Amino acid sequence: METTEKVHVLNDLIEINNDRVAGFEKAMTNIQDPNIDLKELFQRFSQQSRQFSQELSALVASRGGEVETGTSASGSLHRAWIDVKSLFGNNDREGILDEAERGEDAIKKAYRDALADPDLPVDSRDTVVRQSADINAAHDEIRALRDAATGS
Repeated sequence: METTEKVHVLNDLIEINNDRVAGFEKAMTNIQDPNIDLKELFQRFSQQSRQFSQELSALVASRGGEVETGTSASGSLHRAWIDVKSLFGNNDREGILDEAERGEDAIKKAYRDALADPDLPVDSRDTVVRQSADINAAHDEIRALRDAATGS
């Protein structure tokens, strides 16, 4: 298989990292003062995904592939759902963290799928494994905050 044909796995990860950045930025616009601490958290995770996209883009470029720069249709739908929910006042801490966890579930799955994909370039595996571990840690941090907000 041609080197440039295998970059689709990496481009899928770039796209979902771009979705994650856009999702966290969207969520930050809806955060009110009682939940201001979440802005710092979301900014940190947004920056994390920017860094991951840059690392993945470098891997795609090094293989001679065309780098994905957009977001996915499913990510756009998720942000639209956040817009609808914010219109109806679901901007409480639990609601914000529920939506953030839903997004983290999606990116966790994307990394799991990438690691199971035989088209994942072997020389990119270490980067994807490291990023996946960081994504899992971020998910767990958001889940812990959500559980604390619900009293679970």
